[in-house]
Amino acid sequence: MLTLALYLLAGFAEIAGCFAFWSWLRLGRSVFWALPGAISLIVFALILTRIESDSAGRAFAAYGGVYITASLVWMRLIEGRSPDRWDLIGAVICLCGAAVILWAPRST
Repeated sequence: MLTLALYLLAGFAEIAGCFAFWSWLRLGRSVFWALPGAISLIVFALILTRIESDSAGRAFAAYGGVYITASLVWMRLIEGRSPDRWDLIGAVICLCGAAVILWAPRST
């Protein structure tokens, strides 16, 4: 359960950081959006290092599914755009892949 919570926190920290830069560079907001964006991206990286995994690559790969799903939640809550059925189907597929990567039995 802690792993899932850390992935969710990392996801929203990364999305918030990227969205700050998106707001500055694509939406014409002030350059000062970059500072909280950079801080948020640092927080993301720090949280992601707390994930229990035998390798960074495996932790990052599993995070991908969580990130995709969190991005769609962000789109709905922050941007006010609803994901369509294909977005939702894709998110479920990605979460299934993340679960396999995280919790598959391993011999090593």
